[in-house]
Amino acid sequence: MNTFSQVLQGTLLELWESILAYLPNLVGAIVVFVVGMIIAVILNRFILRLSELLRLDELASRLELKNVFERMGVRLRVGALLAWIVKWFFIIVSLIAATDILGWKEVTDFLKQVVYYIPQVIIAVIILLAGILLGNFVRQILRSTLEAARLAAADVLSGLAKWAIIVFSFMAALVQLNIAPELIQTLFTGLVAALALAGGLAFGLGGRDHASKLLDRLRRDLSSEK
Repeated sequence: MNTFSQVLQGTLLELWESILAYLPNLVGAIVVFVVGMIIAVILNRFILRLSELLRLDELASRLELKNVFERMGVRLRVGALLAWIVKWFFIIVSLIAATDILGWKEVTDFLKQVVYYIPQVIIAVIILLAGILLGNFVRQILRSTLEAARLAAADVLSGLAKWAIIVFSFMAALVQLNIAPELIQTLFTGLVAALALAGGLAFGLGGRDHASKLLDRLRRDLSSEK
């Protein structure tokens, strides 16, 4: 009985010593995480306030970014999106520091992979936004040009050009995120081929008369020179 009591006391003493030895690391990890959370919340509010002062949402509306995302079923708020990204970036960074203090190597490595993936997400978002801006710009220029040429299909052709650019930028964003890159490349090649075929058919069917007139004019010019 005395032996069992001694063994039990020794086990409890070792457990208590382990807890006391681990306690500073636990306290340090909690402090680091709490400080990181406070910084994340402060930066989140700061970016929201800054976006209101800079009127980023109004700028997105003028550039027709919001309209495009609303058609996709997504309500875009630029300031809230930026604040959300910054907030969670600092939360994850503070988690990495906390888990590193606690010696949780597997969790730390996983969180590091998440942080390394964030720049790819940001680049993908930039590619998509640039594609939307370029698509809207090309649509306006192409529609003005076609309307000046008095073509009835100005809206249709300019709309097709806009959405083709947006689809291409969306595919490029998916490739940047490393989401099924081989499938995206196959779809990209197929889409380019389909557009080329559609353009050829459109020219062959709708532009045949214009082509024949151009060839006749060229033939007359060559004959007059002789």
